[in-house]
Amino acid sequence: MKAMQYQKTLRLLLALLLLSSNALAQTAAKPSNGPDVERLRAHVTYLASDKLEGRRTGTPGADEAARYVAEEFKRLGLAPGGSISYITRTGPLSFAGTLQAYDQPFPYVAGVELGKGNALTATRRADAGVPMAIDFRVGEDWMPVGFGSNAKVEGPVAFVGYGITAAEQNYDDYKGGVAKDKVALAFSGSPDGDNPHGRFTRAGELRFKAAAARAAGAKALVVIAAEENFKDDKLARLRYDNAGGDAGLPVAVLSRQAAAKVLGLALASLLSGRGGGPAAVAQGAELGKGVVFSLSTDVVRKNASAVNVVGLLEGSDPKLKNEAIVLGAHYDHLGLGGEGSLAGREGEIHHGADDNASGTAGLLELARLLSADRARMRRTVVFVAFGGEEEGLIGSSYYVEKPAYPLQQTVAMLNMDMIGRLREGALNVGGVGTATEFRGLVEELNKAVSVDFTVVPLTFNQQAGVEKKEGKQGAEKVENPKNLSGPYLPGSSVTGPGGPAIVVGPDGRPAQSFWPERFALRLSEDGFGPSDHSSFYAKRVPVLFFFTGSHEDYHKPSDTADRINYEGEAQVLGLVRDIVYRLQEWEARPTYAVAKSEVNTRTTFRVSLGVMPSYGEATDGLKLDSVREGSPAAAAGIRAGDKVVRLAGRDIRNVYDYTQALSEMKAGQEYEIELLRDGQRLKLKVTPAERK
Repeated sequence: MKAMQYQKTLRLLLALLLLSSNALAQTAAKPSNGPDVERLRAHVTYLASDKLEGRRTGTPGADEAARYVAEEFKRLGLAPGGSISYITRTGPLSFAGTLQAYDQPFPYVAGVELGKGNALTATRRADAGVPMAIDFRVGEDWMPVGFGSNAKVEGPVAFVGYGITAAEQNYDDYKGGVAKDKVALAFSGSPDGDNPHGRFTRAGELRFKAAAARAAGAKALVVIAAEENFKDDKLARLRYDNAGGDAGLPVAVLSRQAAAKVLGLALASLLSGRGGGPAAVAQGAELGKGVVFSLSTDVVRKNASAVNVVGLLEGSDPKLKNEAIVLGAHYDHLGLGGEGSLAGREGEIHHGADDNASGTAGLLELARLLSADRARMRRTVVFVAFGGEEEGLIGSSYYVEKPAYPLQQTVAMLNMDMIGRLREGALNVGGVGTATEFRGLVEELNKAVSVDFTVVPLTFNQQAGVEKKEGKQGAEKVENPKNLSGPYLPGSSVTGPGGPAIVVGPDGRPAQSFWPERFALRLSEDGFGPSDHSSFYAKRVPVLFFFTGSHEDYHKPSDTADRINYEGEAQVLGLVRDIVYRLQEWEARPTYAVAKSEVNTRTTFRVSLGVMPSYGEATDGLKLDSVREGSPAAAAGIRAGDKVVRLAGRDIRNVYDYTQALSEMKAGQEYEIELLRDGQRLKLKVTPAERK
């Protein structure tokens, strides 16, 4: 009877303790000044509405999104962090200057259109075979590609299969110099067909084909359309991608019907050899023998308004306010589809609720919370809504070159991209290896609450486990002569009269509710990744990246506001806010570290130099954003800010030329690299390492 009474008393006390600790945990996870779910819902609903038409950079929808963010920054009392240039004229005099503004404009090509100088003819003299003289109609039979160079070229046609060079696969459609000083004619796509995980996924992309053609000495590249109806082919729709700049040679797409005329047979016969390889190349070379292409390309690029939106919350500490913490999220998305979309067709609004109206809403909500707590903001906080992320981190790449606060005084950058689909508590946090303190900081703050409590004056004695094994109803209880107070971790030990004992629940299991975790964290070391934090880490700024994971609506019209987990996003923002608070408390800035690189396992590169190239537009060389310490590039004396103009015997104009050259290099073999540094041309020797 007495033993049963002890059991009931113990169970009741433990139950009360568990309930009280759970209540405390809930209170701590959602403080009175915590993220507001309804505000988040309102922001996302507007940003992802039909009115903004998907917020593609350079469109009115993106301009409206930027205006919305700027108005919120102004309403919250943030200072403008950007500037706008102006010119005023009074009679014969003009005055130039800048005005403080929330907008930070950056260069952006919104689209392209045909100029007046486009022409393509195919000719063959009588002494070279059946005479031919065909003028192809631009827009009907052929179309220049937006990233190709504007130029006039003439040369013999060289059919080159798929036009792929992939040294790692021992595959080269340009072997033997078949296209040198000629116009390369190639199939679109690759021998992989529609397989997205095939051997030639990267090499089959048109940008890389253009780089391969240029490296092989071709005067121009003409690809045969993949679709029977030319106007249905995606390459026939003139557009510009902003990633990588000019290809360095003219590039065009030719209809199947026009290609059949050039090659002198029904196209279906040639398409039966689309497996590529030597047989198809040999057949095409024979059929196209004697044909000369005269090609003139004239594509007019249209610049458009594109901005980052920057707001400043000045720090309260006389000394630390000269340091800054950047909070960022991109506000742009994919507009009506097209480049980057995973939808089956173009023309539908891609709402981008999770990607990245969720992050933008989070940025605005953090701006509200932190601006209301200015005394705790010892360091300045810079809030940046980036444009151009979907086009290749254009906005953030521009910001790190012209920051609102010097990067040397920027102690950390926290990036939120797709934080609206929290499922089963799983949260991805990247960049924990970019500062020595970050992993411990994130793991510590992931503990939802530290509960101070008094252990009940009853405990199992050391014989409890033995007695349970012997089949008894329960262990004998002894009084604890003193109260023990926490906080305690789950399963932590307390000392009773019989020795150590474990704090447990009524079921005999450790009382996990004492220290519940906010999220099931998925941590990664690397500071590089497919979002704006990469631009900062390339400049040696420690970064953290918050992401709730991909989903079936990614880059599709179905990524809508009604599918956001707003309560889950509020929880994510609670963690981000607490990290900001902790960074504000520290006297010392986080210690930058070289993080472990987490290389994409599907990469086809066999070697690495250890550099981070700039993915902004370039036509005169590839600028290097960073060089990893201890890498082959560092050993060779290559520095961040250098511009690569030649590598391994290849001229380098952009990132595609660079990756083409890199794919042909071998580990342990020395190569010459030419750089531009401070206006001087340098030649160095670099030995790539095997990619691990």
